[in-house]
This record gives sequence, structure tokens and C-alpha cells, in this order.
Amino acid sequence: MAATRHPATLRVGDLLREGQARLAAAGLPRREAALLLARLLATGEAQLLARDQEPAPAALVARYREWLARRAGGEPVAYLFGEREFYGRPFAVDSRVLVPRPETELLVETALGLPLPPRPGILDIGTGSGCLAVTLAAELPAARLLATDRSPAALAVACRNARRHQVAARIRFVAADLAAPIALAPFALVVANPPYIDPAEWDDLPATVRDFEPRSALLAPGHGLALWLRLLSETGPRLAPGAWVAGEIGAGQLPALAAAAARSPLDLVRTVDDLAGIPRVVVFRRRQP
Repeated sequence: MAATRHPATLRVGDLLREGQARLAAAGLPRREAALLLARLLATGEAQLLARDQEPAPAALVARYREWLARRAGGEPVAYLFGEREFYGRPFAVDSRVLVPRPETELLVETALGLPLPPRPGILDIGTGSGCLAVTLAAELPAARLLATDRSPAALAVACRNARRHQVAARIRFVAADLAAPIALAPFALVVANPPYIDPAEWDDLPATVRDFEPRSALLAPGHGLALWLRLLSETGPRLAPGAWVAGEIGAGQLPALAAAAARSPLDLVRTVDDLAGIPRVVVFRRRQP
């Protein structure tokens, strides 16, 4: 690791090189050191070189070293920053909610491509940070949404994000476990990204996920399928004919969900692969009578 000077004599370049060595020793990309430092300096990574000889204030040094220690310990960058970009918007995140993934943006794109009515009612089940509900509200200004989660702590984060993006007046947040307590007739679309990881895979997850993100938002019994199977059984019979259900699923789960849909009033009408070629988004439609 690079030699450490007294904070009063450190310059930005010294601090960057210290960070690169610290993260490399932890097996993390050296580039992240610039990402963290640029964030603290409120500048772009490309501008760090021009500030190489700039003195680093003691408060900056202390905060940067704190972030380096937390990141070297595996904490996600999004939790350090307190936010993550999703579909072009910043979303507040912390240990109460999952960090939004790029794969979930596929779900947004798929939902926005559906032939919804002019003023659709949309239900977001298991909203977490609110990234789905808030994004759909922002992209569909005439929509009215209900967003549920069984975690009051997660709902607090989602409400904060709704206020941040000025859509809180069109989203109602409710503590609920999946769809059973919700009257579904008013909704043209149900979106969901429920927990779908098999508990047997827990030890194989990256430490940055396993040790920091909420376990309850990741794991589902029955090889990861239990909540999805419940969701289909709770929505299918009670949705209005023609209503849509769109959600994110795990690798290898499509055959079981397709079979479950075939036994329900739902038709599986579309799947969308992620960049790895894995079926990641499914779209069901309530069968017409």
C-alpha cells in the first residue's frame, strides 16, 4: 500500500493512489477509488487528474478513508453514496432496501411497451426502494399507482423517493404481503420483483449482496419460486379480463411459472432475456372470458 502522509500534507493525487492500493489489496477494481473520491469532491472522475496537486482537507481524508474501509469490507457503493441511478433517475437506497439492478430496468421497458389504457391503474407488489412505482409514475403521468411492501422500513424509503421525483400525489403506499389483501379489479397492470433466490444458494451469493442487502428481499422458499407461485394464484382469478402481470424472475424458473400460469386464468404472453440470455422478465395476461 502507498505510504500515508499526515492528512495536512496530503494532496488529492496522494489520496487517490492510497485508495487504489487499498481497494486492489481487497480484490476490488482500482477504478472504484476514483469513483469514491470524485463523489466526495463533487467532480467527475476525468477531472481528478487536473486536481492531482490540490491539497486534501482533513475532513475529506477522513471521509474517504472511511468509505475505503467500508468498500473494502464489501459494502455496496450505492450504500456508501446513499443512492443508485435507475432508469436515468437517482434513487435513495440504504440497508433497508435492495440496490436496484440494471435487469429490473428491463421490466420497466417491458411495462411501458404494453397497450395500457390512457389512465391506467398500476399495482407494484414488493416495491422496496420504489424504483418501479416511481419510475412508472414519472413515465406515465396519467397513471395512478398503489405500491405495497411487507416492510414498513422499505416503504419509508419508497415514500422518500416518490417525494424526490414529485410523483407522491399519484402513488399510495400500503403495507401488505403480496396481493391477497388488495382489491385488484381497478388495476390494468401489476408489476412485481419479488424475492426469487433459492435459500440453498445463499452461501454462493457475492459477499457484497449476502452481507449487506436485506435477506428477506432476496430469498423465497421452494427453490425461490414460492412467492411467485403465490403471486400468480392471488392475481390470476381476481384481475379484470385483459389485465397484465409483469415481473422479474430468476434463472431457470420460467418452466415452473409457465406451468403454473397454464393452470390459472393467466396466459404467458411474453418473456424478455437479459444481456446474459437468461429469461428475466415475464408478462402474463388475464384471459378473456
